[in-house]
Amino acid sequence: MAGILNVHRTWEDWISVLLGVLIGFSPWIVGHVANDAVFWNAVIVGVLVIALALLQRIALQYWEEGLELLCGLWLIVSPFVFGYGDMLRTWHFVLGAIVALIAVLTIFQDWNRQDLARPSH
Repeated sequence: MAGILNVHRTWEDWISVLLGVLIGFSPWIVGHVANDAVFWNAVIVGVLVIALALLQRIALQYWEEGLELLCGLWLIVSPFVFGYGDMLRTWHFVLGAIVALIAVLTIFQDWNRQDLARPSH
């Protein structure tokens, strides 16, 4: 079981890229593009998730996984911050939860890897 958690799987990065695309386009998908703050929040979070996932493909670091977790958590709470509901809130809650879960999974998988630079304390 320990060997399973020490391997960074590339499919997780590609799933994160797909999730980032879905997040970025989510206002259009559900027809909720009237509010500029909600629209730009989705686009910015989507771009960040895509960028962090691609960075993990290029040079895997701990901070990328941590920021991806924060993006997922932010997406979960953003409907309450910006006050939007309906289908877009559901989409953002579900997509944010999946992003956060994948980030936590990769953090656990990569925690004991020797080829990653540990954050200095």
